[in-house]
Amino acid sequence: MIDLDFIINLFIIIIVVIGLFFFFTATVGLLRFPDFYCKLQATGKGDTLGAVLVLLGVVVYILKEDFSFSTILVSIKIFFIIFFIFLANPTATHALTKAGLDSGVIPIKKEDLKK
Repeated sequence: MIDLDFIINLFIIIIVVIGLFFFFTATVGLLRFPDFYCKLQATGKGDTLGAVLVLLGVVVYILKEDFSFSTILVSIKIFFIIFFIFLANPTATHALTKAGLDSGVIPIKKEDLKK
């Protein structure tokens, strides 16, 4: 029979691998997309979701290994980091997009892609 420790380890591995997948796709989007705004879109969303998933995997791993007061405090700190990432990454992406628009970076059009 499958034990609970194996299921938790499998869950941790799946979450971290999905987070790394989002990091990878954000990097591919940064390298492959044609436009400044498309690149910001890919990296802003991919990095946010990737970091959150990897940090959630770390929290589950920490709590699985030793469920004590100190690990609960560390997990709470990591949740604060996750909350900060959820606030800071979209705000920074929006600020960069606004700066690009203010400095005159022109978004790409469909006609430019067909060339």
